[in-house]
Amino acid sequence: MGEYNCSLLSSSGGGGDAKSNQHNQDQTALYTQLVISIALGAGAFITFCILRPRWKGLYAARKRQKNAASKLPPLPDTFLGWIPVLYRISEEQVLASAGLDAYVFLSFFKMAIKFLAVTFFFALVVILPVNVHYMDYTFPPGNTMATLNHSPNPHFRFATTAIPGSQADMAVIAKENSNSSPSSILWMYVVFTYLFSALAMYLLVTTTQKIISIRQEYLGSQTTVTDRTIRLSGIPPDLRDEAKITETIESLEIGKVESVILCRDWKELDDMMAQRLVFLRRLEEAWTVHLGYSRARSTQASRERAQSRAAIREDAPLLEDSEHDGQSHIAGYGQDRPKTRIWYGFLGLQSRTVDAINYFEERLRRLDDKIKTARNKEYTAMPLAFVTLDSVAACQMAVQATMDPMPMQLLANPAPAPSDVIWQNTYITRSSRITRAWSVTLIILILTVFWTALLVPIAGLVSIQSICSVWPQLAFALDSNPISQSLVATGLPTALISLLTVLVPFLYYWLSTQQGMLSQGEVEMSLISKNFFFTFFNLFVLFTIFGTASISYSKINDTLAGASKDASEIARKLATSLQDLDYFYINLIILQALGLFPFRLLEFGSVALYPITLIGAKTPRDYAELVQPPVFSYGFYLPQTLLIFVICTVYSVLQSSWLILFFGLVYFVIGSFIYKYQLLYAMDHRQQSTGQAWLIICNCVVLGLLFFEIAMAGLLALRTAFYRSILIIPLLAGTIWFNVFFRRTFDPLMKFIALRSLHSEPPFGNVPVGESRYELETDHGRAVDEDDETGLRYINPSLIIPLEEVWLAKGRANGTSHGDEAVEDV
Repeated sequence: MGEYNCSLLSSSGGGGDAKSNQHNQDQTALYTQLVISIALGAGAFITFCILRPRWKGLYAARKRQKNAASKLPPLPDTFLGWIPVLYRISEEQVLASAGLDAYVFLSFFKMAIKFLAVTFFFALVVILPVNVHYMDYTFPPGNTMATLNHSPNPHFRFATTAIPGSQADMAVIAKENSNSSPSSILWMYVVFTYLFSALAMYLLVTTTQKIISIRQEYLGSQTTVTDRTIRLSGIPPDLRDEAKITETIESLEIGKVESVILCRDWKELDDMMAQRLVFLRRLEEAWTVHLGYSRARSTQASRERAQSRAAIREDAPLLEDSEHDGQSHIAGYGQDRPKTRIWYGFLGLQSRTVDAINYFEERLRRLDDKIKTARNKEYTAMPLAFVTLDSVAACQMAVQATMDPMPMQLLANPAPAPSDVIWQNTYITRSSRITRAWSVTLIILILTVFWTALLVPIAGLVSIQSICSVWPQLAFALDSNPISQSLVATGLPTALISLLTVLVPFLYYWLSTQQGMLSQGEVEMSLISKNFFFTFFNLFVLFTIFGTASISYSKINDTLAGASKDASEIARKLATSLQDLDYFYINLIILQALGLFPFRLLEFGSVALYPITLIGAKTPRDYAELVQPPVFSYGFYLPQTLLIFVICTVYSVLQSSWLILFFGLVYFVIGSFIYKYQLLYAMDHRQQSTGQAWLIICNCVVLGLLFFEIAMAGLLALRTAFYRSILIIPLLAGTIWFNVFFRRTFDPLMKFIALRSLHSEPPFGNVPVGESRYELETDHGRAVDEDDETGLRYINPSLIIPLEEVWLAKGRANGTSHGDEAVEDV
């Protein structure tokens, strides 16, 4: 490093000057983050309040296009008048309008607010005064290691230079403690670890009981097709017939079978339907170029068509006559007919240019003939079927019982809604599905290693000493400018971490779609689990371990090598990093709560991408897709919220607990309000799992409690309070027992409907004699957890959906093929 000596940095070395400098740096970083976050958040919030009454197609999209949201109170167009109206919307209205998933999601925010409010009270009233009086704690959180090592009471000093376990070091620490006056302050950590863990468990149980009660009553009053249908998998070859399945189920004497849809290998048909959509879009683009639409006219027509589209007949002509009856395609238009290049011959090496409209019309006509023929073919039966029974009670008895004495055979599970089924995955074999699942798991493990390597330099930005070891010129330049140092050492890492939490879920969503799951709800639950693993393990555990390490890879390797030989090395790094990174996590929560949450309300991503997608939009179908409501995915938002809750829990007893808990409370208060608005008025949430996400939430909270208790045991051990550290072990065992008890007790009630919860009276009266309720299913009793497909048969849409015609903004073009150019059958 030449003339640069990192020990000369203001935050290096020891003594009061270094402690004071670190205190000033942390104070500057905290104030800088507050100013930046408040400025960003206030700007986004004011912009939203101005644009909300003007852009109702975006900020009230769900209210305008979803029937389930039609009964919500209208929001005033005033600047802030919508806030009290939104606040007064009750839980019952949330449940009726947005469904169980939204109710569960918002219930977690309410539980977190209760937990953080109680813990913040104790942190402010008890923990903070004790830290200020006995541990020389100052505001804002400074370098805790330096503070403790200069504390007047040696009982609170950390062994920062030696790894606990060395007999000489432990003897020195023990001698210091024996010379100091006895203190019972460390008992505070033990007591509050027990208290806060018990509070979290109590809130989990009470909230779960409330959700189960609501869920049982909510689902027990419905008798839709979805509620009476089971997903039967593992069907042996000799039973792969609708009549045999009906006979087998009815022989169990649990109820009558109304319908059986046996899944078959429809890949050929599905591929043709996908190819047809490609040709249809190409034809629409060709017509758009030829007709020369104005953007305003096509946009208005697209909106009207998107909101109310009439059913079309399958046997109708592909292109019906428009208002230009009997006219040539070319007559009356100033634009030339578009051309397209087709490839044919040996290996497709020959090409020629043909009329695009004629070409794609003929390709669609031929493909339609193939599709109509394919719909009448007999396909190979698969070991999966959707069986609709005559009552919800029969369905629940089937899914809660073991049907067949052979393992992995005739497995009954609750069926997803018809619109939620991914029909392309229904004909994937079990071996293929298992292979996909293990392949995705392997990819995630490889990505975990990649994220670790990526996070090491980001974690190095937190410490100016780490920057100095790699780029000393930058370190000394930052050391002379406190504002720049706070931006680089605090603002940049928090911004990069926040960016990763936004971008990585898109990759994990794609991986989840490749696993072959049978419903969108299962994909959503898988995304929540994968995304939480990334945020918790990579962005918290590994980042905390490497947070105070130098960016030097040789030192990282030494740390990992030492950890593999001695587990106490991990405990030391984790304990010291947790203390040193308190201000970093405070700044992260501030940025998320005050800076980025209002941008979520503004739907910045949709607003920023709209001009780009608008430029690429050509056809009325493209414009209609532009005005669709943004999609709310729990897998993108819930894991990050769980991470903030875990961070607040882990730091709830440490010195900076009152600051972290305060801003964590602000985070959940603001978040509950913003997500309530988006779920009710702005965004569409298509995939429904009837509240299954609550089980994942509970598992993540318990995992956070275990991490919290392990961290507190390690911290007490590093302070040589070994007896107090050992007292945390029974709490660890109790938490594990609580998790086992919780899952055995509450999981079945979150997955199934209790028979006593079922209402005997049908919600829409008796079925006429001689007619099947399966055929007469109506909107009565429709659950908000089901999309427009509710009441339809469990059948692959490719078998019955009308063949859609060309969508033009003004009438439809003539379907007669013109010109003398032949179409190659490629």
